[in-house]
Amino acid sequence: MSVNIPNLIDNYQEAVAMILFVIGFTNLLLQPNMIKKIIGLNIMDTAVYLFLALKGYIEGRDAPIITDGVTEAENYINPIPSGLVLTGIVVSVSVTALMLALTVRLYRRYHTLNLDEISTMLKKEGL
Repeated sequence: MSVNIPNLIDNYQEAVAMILFVIGFTNLLLQPNMIKKIIGLNIMDTAVYLFLALKGYIEGRDAPIITDGVTEAENYINPIPSGLVLTGIVVSVSVTALMLALTVRLYRRYHTLNLDEISTMLKKEGL
């Protein structure tokens, strides 16, 4: 498998989005701290939104707002990826708020955010 360097250079934004996703996923898997896991999930979300926004953008076209009487579809970008990104951001903020609320509850009960320590305490409690 060979890498086509000019193609990679032309699409460096997509490569950055993939690298961000891998960083977030690695953080999510390897960090025992709950706050760091939440940050990793947010990095993954951001990478997906960046990728969707990049795929929805077409060079030389405008946002789909009719101005100056131009109504041909060839002059505008597709609004669906932008709508998906906005919807995803709203859902992501809600999920992050819920995760942080549950993290506060975990900390109040176990006085730690380390999942390994919480798991050990749960085994001692017999749950």
